[in-house]
Amino acid sequence: MNKIVFKIYQVSLLLKCRAPLKRFISDILIHEKVPFNYLTFVFTNDTYLLQLNQQFLNHDTYTDILTFSLNGDQTTISGEIYISVERVKENAAKFNETFIDELHRVMIHGVLHLCGYSDHSHKRKAEMRKKENTYLAKRDFT
Repeated sequence: MNKIVFKIYQVSLLLKCRAPLKRFISDILIHEKVPFNYLTFVFTNDTYLLQLNQQFLNHDTYTDILTFSLNGDQTTISGEIYISVERVKENAAKFNETFIDELHRVMIHGVLHLCGYSDHSHKRKAEMRKKENTYLAKRDFT
């Protein structure tokens, strides 16, 4: 199927370059040698992500991203990636990045989680950041 869907829920977001962004995400999965069925990116707000974080992970904290694997057959990736546009904006300012660069970084981060990468230790977090930087540098659109 190889389908990537973008949904905007309870926020205002002008998501430009949708087709190149979908190709870019597909290219990451191809490079990682991970076949996929479908991915849904849901761009939303802090309140909605906090509710999901509390409900599914029992965490009472704000976050910029939540990634849910929906792999039924374990041979292909299917998943949902929820992104708080508010957190991305705040983090972009905090890290002196453009909004679009931070948004793409977070999207890549979610895709890498679905590919099996973890950020639960300092070493693994550094490995993921290196991968994120590598893929961001390969982007040929913004």
